[in-house]
Amino acid sequence: MRGIFCRTWAGMNLVKVFTDMARRCAARRSLALAPANCHERTLMQIAVTSQNRKTITEHAGTCRKFWIYDVEKGLLTGKRLVEIAVEQSLHASTGRLAEPLAGINTLITGGMGPGLYERLMQSGILPVVTMEKDPDAAVSAMLGNRLERLPVARGLHCREHGDFSRIGR
Repeated sequence: MRGIFCRTWAGMNLVKVFTDMARRCAARRSLALAPANCHERTLMQIAVTSQNRKTITEHAGTCRKFWIYDVEKGLLTGKRLVEIAVEQSLHASTGRLAEPLAGINTLITGGMGPGLYERLMQSGILPVVTMEKDPDAAVSAMLGNRLERLPVARGLHCREHGDFSRIGR
């Protein structure tokens, strides 16, 4: 069972999709995506939830540590760990992403609710839910269009917020 998300993206060149999404998102935010000649340098950022710094976290909303991978021309060019404050977590904030996450094009996680999924899509960020536990392996598989993606759980009740946005499988 792969869900709507996988049928929508299956078989597409994900690097091209991410690049196109990044350009549209950058245009909406009125940010410069790259130096004057964007065709020579295309940078995208993939964030991976990793609360313990070793594995992919299952609840994107409460995660405070993220691996940020820089990808240029389809090749991995950098990796760094960022940590955000509790009040900046995806669950606690309803507006903009925390500054360290503001430039991401993709968020890979072990799980997220439909509210966060929709919020990310509306912001031009590709949300990806996977069973892969290794952040490096997930990013590599994503770039190679081999990452097994899971559907986002629908209709699950979030105990913290009293709404339908909590993860579940």
